Formats: sequence, C-alpha cells, structure tokens
Amino acid sequence: MKVLVAEDAESVRELYRVVLESRGHQVVISGNGKECADAYRQELQKNPGQAPFDVVVLDYRMPQVDGLEAAKEVLKMRPGQRIIFASAFVKETLMDSVKDLGQVVELLQKPFDPKILVDLIEDTSTTRELKEINRLVAGLDSDRPSDLQIKELLDALKRMQKGGL
Repeated sequence: MKVLVAEDAESVRELYRVVLESRGHQVVISGNGKECADAYRQELQKNPGQAPFDVVVLDYRMPQVDGLEAAKEVLKMRPGQRIIFASAFVKETLMDSVKDLGQVVELLQKPFDPKILVDLIEDTSTTRELKEINRLVAGLDSDRPSDLQIKELLDALKRMQKGGL
C-alpha cells in the first residue's frame, strides 16, 4: 500500500517509516500538514482521477498546519480518501472531525504500538465499517454533537479497530 504520513516528531516519523516499509508499504513522509497537503497534491497531479495514496496518517496537532486542516485539504482534493488521525486527544479529535469535516475518520490514540498502526492500515474492512459509522454522523447536529453522541461514536470506532483506541 502507498501511505502518506504527516508527523512533526522526527523520531516518530522515522519509526512509522521503518515499521511500514518493513511490511512492504511505500511511505511518503512529511513533517507538517502543509507539506502533507502539498505532497498529496503533487501525487494527485501525476495521476489525475486515481487515489494517490491508499491511506493518509495525520498527527492531529502539528505546527504550521495541523492534521485537521491537512485533512480538510486532502478531502477537498479527493473526498473519499481514507484518513487516520494519530492523537492523544481522541475525544477532541473526534468532535473536530464531526464538526469540521462532517464525518468520522479513523483514530489511533497516542501513544500506541506501531504494530497497531500497521494492522489498522492493512485492515481494509474498516473502510466499510466507517461508512456505517458516518451514516450515524449524518443524523447529528455536527456543530454541537453531545457528549453521549461522541461517546457512542468512540465506542463504535473502538469496536471497529479492535485495539487502536
């Protein structure tokens, strides 16, 4: 699989690269959301109409352009792109995803074992399950989802991911 990673911590970027490449994945690394959106745009221009990456992994909090803003840019370019947020702030990340993206994307709670990231990336069944979760989101007031609604969405993501949250 082809994976785009945006992570501001150099040691974490390198860890992701090593772990993913050891499993045969092609990895493009960026240090912030701006670099990530630029890399995505460049790859998209090479092959218009095709998904440039199988998955985009975004650190939620980064300098310059954060993961949420990068996700917005990527989803403008290709609305169906699979995105995974890596965040220590999963509730906040989920709320912002619903509010600002109008959908739930996959989440991994930091810190996590890099094997969990690889397993999540390789488990393409999550895409179908995420579509079901996003049907629930369509019925929410996305500007102010309740704590109960966010808890239900987190629980659904936990069941889907089997250990990533």
